[in-house]
Formats: sequence, structure tokens, C-alpha cells
Amino acid sequence: MSEFVLDLPKALRQDLKEPLGPLYTDADELLAAATEPVVAVGDIVTYHLLQADDTPAVALVDERTKRTDVDEEIREAVGGFDHRYTVDNPPATLTGDLLDALLASLDESGTTLIVVDGEEDLAALPAVLAVPDSASVVYGQPDEGMVLVTADDASKARARQLIDGMDGPTDEALALLA
Repeated sequence: MSEFVLDLPKALRQDLKEPLGPLYTDADELLAAATEPVVAVGDIVTYHLLQADDTPAVALVDERTKRTDVDEEIREAVGGFDHRYTVDNPPATLTGDLLDALLASLDESGTTLIVVDGEEDLAALPAVLAVPDSASVVYGQPDEGMVLVTADDASKARARQLIDGMDGPTDEALALLA
């Protein structure tokens, strides 16, 4: 188990507003462009993928959207996964526990739901580094839609750069994700 916490500095927050990939408002269109395995980050994104009859290989949720609890309909719909982890990950951080659960999930057969006590918003960054080349990571862009990131050299370099800009033992986190 990795015992570290990376904190998002205020100076890096603006950099995260720029999507890492194309933006979609229709889940079917997004899924037509996505490649397996798909990792979904966020309750609403996961809900939309499930409503489109696609269960992501890994989904990370915190049962909140835009700082409020998700509707009961969404909470109930986000289920049916083969495996489940619960991890602590405070807002604006990446913890070793979250990274460990993500990596373990990608090694398992079947589908995995990671329920985050805290916030899962930054999990797209390590997911891009952890998934195989050409795999897809989908995360929400508030009030705009869903971002589809295809894991390639450019997206991995950008994710690595953003993680490296965080406060804490970034070398340890990046080594874990390598």
C-alpha cells in the first residue's frame, strides 16, 4: 500500500480547466470513438455510460457532483460491477490508496467500481498513465460534457506534467504509475 498524498496547488488549477481530449455531450457518440478498456471518472459520466449500455472496466465515483450529493437515481444506477473498492482521497489530492486501487482494478478481470470517500476529480490524470496505450479515460467537464482521452504519448506526457506539478512526492507517484 502506497502511503503518500499529492496536493493540487492553486497555481495548477487553471491548467486543469483545459480538457485533455475532445468533448462529447452524447454518450453513444463518445463510446463509438472510445477504445477498450474504458475508465470512467465521475458519477455523472459513469451514469451516462451505463445508460448507454456500456459498463466501464473501471469507474471512480464519490457520490457527489458539483459539490452536492448525486440524485438517488444516479446512486442506484451506478452498480452491477464485479469488484468494488472504497478509498479515502480528500478533495484536490491524489492519495497512494487511490492509485493502488486504480492499478489493482486494471489488473483484475471483470469490472470494478472505486468509491472514493472525498473526491475523485483528479483521478483522470493517473488513469491516463495507468491504462494501456490506446485505452480510453472519460471524465466530466462541468456544465460542458464528457471528455474522452485516448492514452497516447501526448496525453500521457500531459498527465505526467500535471502530476509532476503537484505538491508532494510526485516521483513516487509517477514511478508507481510507470
